[in-house]
Amino acid sequence: MSLVSGARTLLRRRAAAGWSRACGQRGAGNVKPLEGIKVLDLTRVLAGPFATMILGDLGAEIIKVERPGSGDETRAWGPPFVGTESVYFLSVNRNKKSIAVNLKSSHGVRIIKDLASVCDVLIENYVPGKLAEMGLGYTDIEAIAPHIVYCSISGYGQTGPMSLRAGYDSVACAVSGLMHITGPQVACLTHVAANYLTGGREAKRWGTAHESIVPYQAFKTKDGYLVVGAGNDQQFAIVCKILSLPALSDDQRYKTNKLRVQNRRELINVLSARFSEKTTEDWLQLFEGSGVPYGPINSIQKAFSEPQVIHNDLILEMDHPTAGSIAVPGPAVRFSDFKISNPKPPPLIGQHTVEVLMTLLGYSESFINELIAAGTVTQHELD
Repeated sequence: MSLVSGARTLLRRRAAAGWSRACGQRGAGNVKPLEGIKVLDLTRVLAGPFATMILGDLGAEIIKVERPGSGDETRAWGPPFVGTESVYFLSVNRNKKSIAVNLKSSHGVRIIKDLASVCDVLIENYVPGKLAEMGLGYTDIEAIAPHIVYCSISGYGQTGPMSLRAGYDSVACAVSGLMHITGPQVACLTHVAANYLTGGREAKRWGTAHESIVPYQAFKTKDGYLVVGAGNDQQFAIVCKILSLPALSDDQRYKTNKLRVQNRRELINVLSARFSEKTTEDWLQLFEGSGVPYGPINSIQKAFSEPQVIHNDLILEMDHPTAGSIAVPGPAVRFSDFKISNPKPPPLIGQHTVEVLMTLLGYSESFINELIAAGTVTQHELD
């Protein structure tokens, strides 16, 4: 049986089982908001695949275009691997179909244009100008598919002196000033940027602490760390009461947040000594129901054991065709009218090439076989 014949047999079986090409699901019920929307995914690595994965979670049909042979770069990023599959790749590519197309071939470019004409959205994260060189830039696609939403993701934008630079998250953190103020901590500039732009104050690293609010940082406990933030004077008084240090809230040095910022060192020394006397769990119980923002610094293991994480179904389990049972973080956004369920596992390279060319483009079996023989496309061997 040829690859094309095998794919045709698979499609017939799906049709017999009530599989609908229009909405991509068996039967009715739990209709997702993006059902029927087709997304042509020309992204690789992280930012783009993460974005298209979210669209897939919402019901869109994601057609992920990969290079024949090697595929998305992250397929080689590891360890860890599960069998031959990169865990990095598995984490951001669920609910997608993979087609392997050689974009250096004129026939490959033609395939992408044909797909664009029947898709609703095209998302890419190539270096600006690269797809235009191939004849797949915005103006090229708009000419044949004026209806399509063309989304380009890049590190520095589509124009300007830095636009042609590749952009990864650590580099963006460095260039933007984020790494300057946080070191290894992750945050957003927001008020820090305004402090400089409006107030002329250069930022510095505060670790887990906050430049303008005291106390708002991690405190070492007897066996770990606890982050506590008192955003107003009332919350500060509650913190002092929980710590059995009520006199602190009446101390003239700490009556207001402005005074607490000015006398940060003395206050933090007192609070730190007190937090070190009990375990993290002890403090969690004491702060429960207080209305004060607080939480432990969890390991990844503890984070996924949190009752709220379990309640929100933030762990998605799937059966992968080669890696077996896998689990990845689920989407954080929740909707009232549908629940994300039965996610499809991340695809193998070119797993859906023949299926997509047949069902979406109506390519004949003989023509697809010609494309495979020429190396324009590849199809993963069907079981």
